This record gives sequence, C-alpha cells and structure tokens, in this order.
Amino acid sequence: MTARSRTRSEAEFERALKVIPGGVNSPARAFGAVGGHPVVIDRGEGQYLYDIDGNRYIDFVGSWGPHILGHLHPQVMSGIEEALKKGTSFGAPTVLESELAELVAELVPSVEKVRMVNSGTEAAMSAIRLARGYTGRDKIIKFAGCYHGHVDSLLVQAGSGALTLGAPSSPGVPQGCTADTLVLEYNDIEQLKETFSQAGDQIAGVILEPVVGNMGVVLPEPGFLETVRELCTQHQSVFIMDEVMTGFRVALGGAQQRFGVTPDICMLGKVIGGGMPVGAYGGKAEIMDAISPVGSVYQAGTLSGNPIAMASGIATLQCLRETNPYPELEAKTQRLTKGLSAAASKAGLPHTLAECGSMFTLFFNPEKVTSFAVSSQNDTERFARYFQGMLDRGIYLPCSQFEANFASTCMTDEDIDQTIQAAEEVLQSIG
Repeated sequence: MTARSRTRSEAEFERALKVIPGGVNSPARAFGAVGGHPVVIDRGEGQYLYDIDGNRYIDFVGSWGPHILGHLHPQVMSGIEEALKKGTSFGAPTVLESELAELVAELVPSVEKVRMVNSGTEAAMSAIRLARGYTGRDKIIKFAGCYHGHVDSLLVQAGSGALTLGAPSSPGVPQGCTADTLVLEYNDIEQLKETFSQAGDQIAGVILEPVVGNMGVVLPEPGFLETVRELCTQHQSVFIMDEVMTGFRVALGGAQQRFGVTPDICMLGKVIGGGMPVGAYGGKAEIMDAISPVGSVYQAGTLSGNPIAMASGIATLQCLRETNPYPELEAKTQRLTKGLSAAASKAGLPHTLAECGSMFTLFFNPEKVTSFAVSSQNDTERFARYFQGMLDRGIYLPCSQFEANFASTCMTDEDIDQTIQAAEEVLQSIG
C-alpha cells in the first residue's frame, strides 16, 4: 500500500477551524468518531472523489445519498446548465416546479400533491406541523435511532450525527418542545400497539424511516410497517414516512413501493435534488390542502422550488425512470456486500451486514441490528480502524458506524473488486 499524502487537506481543515465551528458545516462530516482530519474534496466524477492533494477515492457516501447516478452525470448537468442560463432564483412560480411535482406524483404511490422545500429538516418540520394541524392533536410518535433532521421536537434519541457524537438530545431544545414526542423502539410492534391503546386519540401522527439509515442500515421486521399503517388508520392518526434517504434510492417509488405500505404523507430529499439542496413533503390531497394558502397550516420558503434545484431533480428522476437501473445496481451492491461479509468472516471478526437496494452497512456487531438498543452495542473503535484503513486504500466511506453506505450506478466490477480487496487487507489487520 502506497501512503497517501493529505497535507493540503490537513492545512485546509486547520484554516476552517478558525472560522467554522468544528471546521465543518455539518457534524456528519467531522471525523470525531474515527480520528484524524476530514478529507477536503476538490471534485467528483462518476463514482470517484478527488481530494485537494490529488488522491482518488471510490465514493460510497455520494453526498450522503443523492448521487445514485454518480457525480457530473451528463443528463443532470445538461438540465442544470439550461436552467442556469435563465437565472438562479426568482421568488415566483416556474414551470419546472410543476414538472418535478408531476414526476413525484407519478412515481411515488402516496403522493397526490407535493410541496417543495429546501432540506429534509424543513420537510420533517413541515410534515409534523401539518399532521398536528390536520388532526387537531399534539402527540407524535418517533422511534429511537431514527433521525429526521435537527427539528426541536424530533431531536430526541436521534441517530446519525447525534448518536455518533454521544448527544442523542441537544442542549438548546426546551423540554416543552419534546413534551409531546413519544419515543418508542424501532421494530417493537407490541410497544407500538400498547402506546396506541393508551393514547390513540391524542396521537397526531407517527414518523419513521421505513429503512433506517441513521443508526446504520436497519430494515423493518415483517409486519412492522403494516402495523403502523393499521394503527394510524384505526385511530385516524397521520402516518408520516421519512423517505428522504430511501426515496428513489431503494426503488423508483421508494420504500413504500418496495414494501407495499402506503403512508399518508412522505418526506423526500437526497435523490430528488440530484445533489442540489431540495426537500419535499407530499401525500393525500385532502391532507396537503390543509397547508397555506389553501388551508391554515403555515409553511413558506423564499428558495423553495428553486429553478436550478428543480432542473437537477427533474433530470435525475427522468433518467432513473427511463433507464431503470435498480436491478443491476442492486446486484452490484449484493456482490459487494457478500465480499465484505466474507472478508470479515475470514478475518474472524464478529459482524453483521444489512442492505436494502443500494444502501448497506457493515456492522461490527455479532447481533442482527433491528433497533437503536442493538446498534448502540456496535464496536465503534474497530469501525474507526476499518474506516482509516479503507481511506488509506482509496475507499471513501461514511465516517461513522451509524451512517448508511451508498452505491452508485456507475460503479464497475473493478471498483467492487478493489473495495473487497481493500477490505480483506484492512479487516485482517484489525482482527
């Protein structure tokens, strides 16, 4: 293995530390859980990232999910360039907003109407407000380890960065903001039933990730999503499915299509923007029409429906619809994950591997991860050594055991072989 110099990245990070808290604009980019300094990226191309020191990496982060088609996809870049020629923002309606909304309504089973926003956090905040406004109730059920953005009422036992940093609840969130948030264990059907039996007439909605990506990839156990759907229908609560990560990623119609369970509202992000800052929430027309200016539930945003972001999203979704890359992409991901699991077994390391579509996580945990309680037992120190070893071999992974890995359509068999070979070397060295 040839040592990779990252001296420029180190110098740039020191520069950033002086003017940016922690040197990063999102804690998920910090290397606090794995040690060392973040890699400073210069550019992306296809399935690769290049840092400012000239090192190339196979990218399994994909900007945390959006780049299912890889970086600089020609169809996406062409859409962005055409929109850019007309201007960057107008604060007024454009045709592109309707085009993307029509695409989303066509592809996502639950969506009759959709409202564009700028991030997954905005989508979550707005969906919660809508559920409360529509039902006239206050209580929301969320699940430990599910992350729905840095919304005050939902930043309780959240996964992802909050879990990595050891702060499941954040200072600055008043107790009153979380008083109506009921936190349950993911995949615990009996606990969910008991909660509804006690407080069903007070519950405005249930919010969850249908495939969790923020305590590592955790799949729903058989019957879990179906039970949520049944209980919400029975008690007239709003079922909110957070598909920010899974939407257009685990299937063209998202996890709701893959698992055959339709929510009342879903949140979208990541892939829908093709790498641009876009979020959305949509669902039944009757519920969505409770939003201003039709209804009285207020939500607004100057840059919502930004034309550049809309063009990027339209091009991405059109490409996915036209090419249907999902079977091939899933086959590639499965070949990769089988190789990773075999390498871990060969090294004698306790592990499990979870995958759904092109999302996956190698857990340093001998027990199948089904909940926050199980995921909290992951061997994070061993993961840190794995991460650094893979980075040194040109494999760019999420810098936390509690984040999902993402494959892209442009990854080749050679990329997969290189990744497996690197994992074999690293896992043997940390065994």
